[in-house]
Amino acid sequence: MSKCPNHHHHHHKWRKIWRRVFQVSLVVLFIILLIVLITWAILHPHKPRFTLQDATVYVFNASAIPSLLTSTIQVTVSSHNPNDNIAIYYDRLDIYATYQDQQITLTTSIPPTYEDTKDANVWSPILSGISVPISPYHAAALTQDQDHGFVTLMIKLSGRVRWRVGSFTSGGYHIFVNCPAYITFGSKSTGIAVGNNAVKYQLMQACSVNV
Repeated sequence: MSKCPNHHHHHHKWRKIWRRVFQVSLVVLFIILLIVLITWAILHPHKPRFTLQDATVYVFNASAIPSLLTSTIQVTVSSHNPNDNIAIYYDRLDIYATYQDQQITLTTSIPPTYEDTKDANVWSPILSGISVPISPYHAAALTQDQDHGFVTLMIKLSGRVRWRVGSFTSGGYHIFVNCPAYITFGSKSTGIAVGNNAVKYQLMQACSVNV
């Protein structure tokens, strides 16, 4: 019976030690997170800048009945990292073309890319859609636009990025990029024939970026 108080005291002592270790660990973790947040706020990461440099149209044919669109377009898209101290990992980037918010090409994947501070990358994927069904409304609008000699497509990219500051790498963030592509036809065409009925359009169009 005389050992019970000592046993209780020993158990209480260890509980105090573990509570103190837990409290110290919480304080250390809080300080580390605070340092990371302060560093992050000071560095203030800027979104990458994307530019649609050009588009080469090889095929762009629409049929009314049935409403189908066949297109093959090669685009040149560049990205630029404006940050002085933050690098960017593009873990995944998918690119495709849309007309009035309807996807008209298959999705093409761009290989994972690392972009150092103040660095840039250039990609030239081919976007293709064979006999893609489109709504009668879109088919009529597209025919009307072509008759007017002017079609606006949207080149879209979506994926995931991570930021790197020194040895610290953030978690993944979604990135969405929209690049307007202004394609002219007929007598109003501003493109340059590059052979095999292909026409190249120099665009240098800034894209909107959301991260």
